[in-house]
Amino acid sequence: MGTPEDLEWGPVASMGEGAQMANIEGTLSEGAPFTFRLKLEDGYEIKPHTHPAYERVTVLEGTLHFAQGEEFNRDETQKLPVGGYAIMSPGDAMYGYAEGETMIQLHGEGPWGIEYINEEDDPRN
Repeated sequence: MGTPEDLEWGPVASMGEGAQMANIEGTLSEGAPFTFRLKLEDGYEIKPHTHPAYERVTVLEGTLHFAQGEEFNRDETQKLPVGGYAIMSPGDAMYGYAEGETMIQLHGEGPWGIEYINEEDDPRN
C-alpha cells in the first residue's frame, strides 16, 4: 500500500525531457508484473513507437490524446480524459500527446521496452 506522496519521481531516459516516471512495482527488465506512473508536461508528445508486450494505460490526471499508427497526427488521436484507458497489443505502433499536465499509470508483464519507429525520435540516441 502507499499514497501519492510515497512515489519517487525521476527522469525517463527513453522519453527525454518533459516526462517523469515513478515505479510502483516490479523491474521493467524482468519477466514479471510491473506498474509505474508517468507524468507528462502540457503538450508533451509521445512519438510513434512499439512495445514488446501489452501496454495497459489508465489516465489519472489531465488528458491523453492517443492513437495507433506509425506517423504522428494530432487529428487522428482519441481524447482520453481522467478514467480513460487504452490496451495496446505487442508490436502495435502508437503515439500521443498530453493536454495539460497529465499522469498515466501503466501496468503489464515484463520484460518491457520501447522502440521508436523513427530513430531520430529516440532520446537515447
